[in-house]
Amino acid sequence: MSKVSTIKIQVGLDDQKVPESIEWSATDNKDERMLKAKGMMVSFWDSAEKAALRIDLWTKDMMVDEMADFFFQTMMTMADTYGRATPYKDQADDIRVFAKDFLKKFQAKQAAEEGK
Repeated sequence: MSKVSTIKIQVGLDDQKVPESIEWSATDNKDERMLKAKGMMVSFWDSAEKAALRIDLWTKDMMVDEMADFFFQTMMTMADTYGRATPYKDQADDIRVFAKDFLKKFQAKQAAEEGK
């Protein structure tokens, strides 16, 4: 291995072990300071077990609209990744269609709730 990159994640917890803060840094990042985040999703593929291992965390001050945007953008990024990693562009497009429909439905729910 010629180069190693390290990602550091710090999660501040309250008394009930609910995340209050999430900060991260990476050795390849130009910024040397810890960067703040309200949510994170990290997945690892365990090929021996053929299972995804995940860490999904969000701070208690992350708003529902932020979570919807986070999911939408994550799904769009997953579609891009799947499209680059496989020859199945049609399935990458399916993920994008689903993500857009997900966001539209969320926005409709928000508009309906605001109209009450």
